[in-house]
Amino acid sequence: MEEPKVNPELAEQLKKLQEKYAAMGQDLSSYLDGLLYSDYLTYWDYIHLDTLLSLQNPKTSFPDEHIFIIYHQITELYFRLIILELEQITAKENPDEKFFSERLDRVNRYFGHLENSFDIMVKGMERDQFLKFRMSLLPASGFQSAQYRMIEFYATDFINLVAEKDRKSVTDGNNIDDVLPNLYWRSGATELATGKKTLTLQQFEKKYLDQFRDLGISLKSKNVYQLYKKHFSGNKNITDRLRAFDTLANVLWPLAHMKSAAHYLEKDPEDIKATGGTNWQKYLPPRFQKIIFFPELWSEQEKAEWGKAAFIRK
Repeated sequence: MEEPKVNPELAEQLKKLQEKYAAMGQDLSSYLDGLLYSDYLTYWDYIHLDTLLSLQNPKTSFPDEHIFIIYHQITELYFRLIILELEQITAKENPDEKFFSERLDRVNRYFGHLENSFDIMVKGMERDQFLKFRMSLLPASGFQSAQYRMIEFYATDFINLVAEKDRKSVTDGNNIDDVLPNLYWRSGATELATGKKTLTLQQFEKKYLDQFRDLGISLKSKNVYQLYKKHFSGNKNITDRLRAFDTLANVLWPLAHMKSAAHYLEKDPEDIKATGGTNWQKYLPPRFQKIIFFPELWSEQEKAEWGKAAFIRK
């Protein structure tokens, strides 16, 4: 019987595989046996669909709580996508313009989707259901999204994450330990009446504060802002993308979030408190905090109008 002919391309691939595994002291034949015996991969196994759909565990019987949970899970997955891009950017010692701009485009695309997605929260749940099931979530709060804080640390220097009005309280803007107690979001998680840390903030800091400090130290000389100043200062192609990043993350996303909070929590004559006791009326409006990742890319007038209608119209 005539032996079957081996496709030359297949033979070349087998040769390369044999060289690859030989270099690691491994036997290609054993790996081919494993491939022969293994089952075919399915879509549902690859993305762990059954596990994914089991991760919604409402605390009440209100149907719209499912929407609330799934939306926040989707948001955290988008944050993860953004962080993956920022990790790649900050891992490059000498990023070239093409790499830098393409990764920023990805970040901006994700943030654009996030901003537009808030209609799911604003229009996609019954207000009466939300105001009831939210009481079972105390003291948890979206404020406790550590990934969003990490995005900020990847983007800019710690001092730029201090509210404009509080920067005079920072002794040394280059010392993370001096800046850390003054980060803008910490003041947003204080009790409205006493000014004390909420339980929400206490839990959050206990779990993440050391991790935030270590991340900030590791990124001090290579966050996105530092890389821009070292490699792309004045480059309009990069500047335009960073300005878009700043606008999406620090104006449009907070405003969309604020619109959602106002829809459910505003009540005449007194606003309803957030689940974590956070002062959302002071914390969310970008015109109050004036957090700007890349301050040197904006004019004094633009910074003065940050988050206001005049800025958004530009």
